[in-house]
Amino acid sequence: MGAGAGYGDSEGATTARETGRKVIATNKKARHDYAVLKTYEAGLVLAGTEVKSLRAGYASIVDAFAQEHEGELMLYNLHIAEYGFGSWTNHAPRRTRKLLLHRLEIDRILDKLREPGNTLVPLSLYFNEGWAKVELALARGKREYDKRQALAERDANREIARAMGRHLKGRTSRAR
Repeated sequence: MGAGAGYGDSEGATTARETGRKVIATNKKARHDYAVLKTYEAGLVLAGTEVKSLRAGYASIVDAFAQEHEGELMLYNLHIAEYGFGSWTNHAPRRTRKLLLHRLEIDRILDKLREPGNTLVPLSLYFNEGWAKVELALARGKREYDKRQALAERDANREIARAMGRHLKGRTSRAR
């Protein structure tokens, strides 16, 4: 065998670790229904088949929410589809999952959650440097008129951007 063709090569045996942030699922409706006060990044306790299913992108956080359970933060109703090639070791799709945060962060979050009207909502589920993470928002529910006001403001900003774009395009075409 020639140089570099052996089985003991360290170059071919190592696997590259993921870098960056790969988003799996987002909860777009959460930002519409809630006023976000603060965001946190938390890890998740997952089974092996859950990780494989997440890597394939089979997850939904639309109905998910977080609550305290015996001094810990738990994520409820996060749907991770069963892994297609799993066996008897497959996971339950909507099982309760523990959130991984520092004790000091958990205590601060729990203090804020005890205030009336506050809730903990997941905004997105993603891989960060190869680890599954969830972005949690400490949020307060919006009223109907707040939602309408936010929609009107977004539409107005979009119309302003269109008008500016038309104006700039008109200016550049006259300069030629």
